[in-house]
Amino acid sequence: MFRVFSICVLLFVGWALVGTPAAHAGLQFEAGQTDGGLHYVVVSGDFAYQDDLSGFENLVRSSTATAVTFRSPGGNIQKAMELGRLIRRLGINTAQFRAAECASACSLTFLGGVLRYAEPGSIGVHRSSFQGDIPLSTQDAVSAVQQITADVITYMIEMGVDPALLQLSLQYDSNDIRYLSMSEMTKYKVVTFTPDGGQTAMANQEPSYTPPPQPTPPPVTAQPAPSAGPSISIPDAHSGRVVHPKGSAPLKALPEGKSTNVAVLRNGVAVAILGNTGRWYRVQVGGKVGYMHDTWVYVDQYDSGPFGRRHVQVKSFDNYAEAESYVRSSSIPLSAYLATNGWYAITLENTFDEQMAKSLVSEMKAKGAIPDDAYSTFGNTYVRKVCCQ
Repeated sequence: MFRVFSICVLLFVGWALVGTPAAHAGLQFEAGQTDGGLHYVVVSGDFAYQDDLSGFENLVRSSTATAVTFRSPGGNIQKAMELGRLIRRLGINTAQFRAAECASACSLTFLGGVLRYAEPGSIGVHRSSFQGDIPLSTQDAVSAVQQITADVITYMIEMGVDPALLQLSLQYDSNDIRYLSMSEMTKYKVVTFTPDGGQTAMANQEPSYTPPPQPTPPPVTAQPAPSAGPSISIPDAHSGRVVHPKGSAPLKALPEGKSTNVAVLRNGVAVAILGNTGRWYRVQVGGKVGYMHDTWVYVDQYDSGPFGRRHVQVKSFDNYAEAESYVRSSSIPLSAYLATNGWYAITLENTFDEQMAKSLVSEMKAKGAIPDDAYSTFGNTYVRKVCCQ
């Protein structure tokens, strides 16, 4: 049903942008219509804290626009994310072309589109910077940087974009711009349409403010009924690698925490799993045999995600029906994993490095986006993802 977006916008809006006046300070909104009857809005200018976005919303509604495109070098990050969230709430799409510019903060607004198309080299990213004459102490500056980083990560997750995009952006100074290639935009889920008109996984999501990662269901007024659930079979654990938040974990003489240490193994050390006693694996490393808690060992036979990456667990349920319902009704993208104890762990969809996971947990708790008892974990007890593809 969105094929009109991928064809008409590409053929007509891109050419319309060539004649759009250069951007000026403060946002400007202009409605347009293609020869094929597609209504769109062009957003131009610099994002400023004082910008009133009600004019954009009124223009979209009055013109029945279904797509937005940009001519902006950036500006205020918070205002850019505010407009991006408004675009998502209105259920419209975004498209960007090399004939115009969408860089810096503008790239965040672009992510608000339910469906997104961009030509290679049309989206520019870089590190944010402070502007103006307001003096900041070193402590205040560090705090501000941490806050905006957490805000951007949270926003990217809401929009279904891989937060690793931020890590790429941070490699480029504020006086430089990195324009994304098509492969990068696809990798980081910046776009939902590829150049040949094919759809990426995100294009199959149901349009909503923060859609969960699932195929678009037929239009209905009620949530789809939970299914009977996947298989709860757990494969035998035969091998694995040590991974512990402290960087190493003890090999115990007996399957209990107070037992003496046989050795201390650094993260990444491979172990053979000989069996288990409750929550403890009996493992062998070289000529040494001992016990390690199941939360200390990444099992090769499980599909718990990339080795060494952190999950953010927000909830757990003892049955699949409740787990599936929670994931599908969430306003942020979530996944459910079958755990070794037979429960279902609910996590943020993506995995993260240690610092990013820590920032996410703190920021999302503060915003009330995740429960207060949410935490980051390696997910060593996760057997496989069961919901929702």
